[in-house]
Amino acid sequence: NCGVTLDSTGVLAKYNVRVLGTPVSTIAITEDRELFRDALLQIHEHCAQSAPATTVDEAVKAAASIGYPVMIRAAFTLGGQGSGIVYDEEELKAKVRTALAVAPQVLVEQSVKGWKEIEYEVVRDIYDNCLTVCNMENFDPMGVHTGESIVVAPSQTLSNDEYHMLRTAAVRIIRHLGVVGECNIQYGLCPVSKRYVVIEVNARLSRSSALASKATGYPLAHVAAKLALGKGLHEITNGVTKTTPACFEPSLDYIVCKMPRWDLNKFNLVSNDIGSMMKSVGEVMAIGRTFEEVIQKALRMVDPSYLGFRTSAGILRSKTIDGEWDYKEEIKNPTPQRIWAICEALHTGMTVD
Repeated sequence: NCGVTLDSTGVLAKYNVRVLGTPVSTIAITEDRELFRDALLQIHEHCAQSAPATTVDEAVKAAASIGYPVMIRAAFTLGGQGSGIVYDEEELKAKVRTALAVAPQVLVEQSVKGWKEIEYEVVRDIYDNCLTVCNMENFDPMGVHTGESIVVAPSQTLSNDEYHMLRTAAVRIIRHLGVVGECNIQYGLCPVSKRYVVIEVNARLSRSSALASKATGYPLAHVAAKLALGKGLHEITNGVTKTTPACFEPSLDYIVCKMPRWDLNKFNLVSNDIGSMMKSVGEVMAIGRTFEEVIQKALRMVDPSYLGFRTSAGILRSKTIDGEWDYKEEIKNPTPQRIWAICEALHTGMTVD
């Protein structure tokens, strides 16, 4: 945000400061929700029906046109600050007032809550060479922030067609935006069809980039810095392998799981519900051969008192009815305990469907 403001106010031009890598104009497009939507429509990419708003009244009119529920996204913010799903006008007004307190603009967007959330890490050089370093799938569906979700790499439930459909779209979008270096692109994918929407592009290194680097052994920050200096992917040696050039896409024969950690019980008057705003304070990464293995490892690492994916003895139960744990409500409206709520449900005979 500071860099974009320095450019728009002429400070960079005044002191003849050259911006390397991704142009400031591209960063502005990816951070401004209205400009980003317009850029996607130029190349006929899919995005959820949406409308920008700078006042509460504008947001109310936009929501009435789109139809509830709607997703409120604040521009120029990190960690989903000010965002959330609202189901009626009263909730919308409260959420938009909160969002506009930290951002100049909000996007009122059709909700795709419940869809799969998929991410791709993409690099591009000045010669227009692109590759996807890693794709990741969120264990939790749309409606839960990536930083709040369990994430696995590579994706586990995508078909080959879906994987390549989203990969092709990622490369097309990054080339259209003109990113030079590394970026992260997030999708919402309908679980019962091949319909998808582009959620956002982070034209920079992000938390997901750090996970992708560690998961694949591809040093994204190092490569992105070299690309910003004008080198091509074929000219950069992978600093981890020391032998392969950076133009090789990593191929994983293992699975990686990222699991967040929360300490909400240390704060007063804080809701245990998790959603589109980040509340986690850290995360762990587990590596293994199977999904079951990495989930068990991650659960044990995130807190030494946890013994893994097992029934909920000793787990703080935030939602109860007459003293009994309402694990169904915990699954429907997730909290940090939802993984054990799923375990409890399976033990009581509830089916996956």
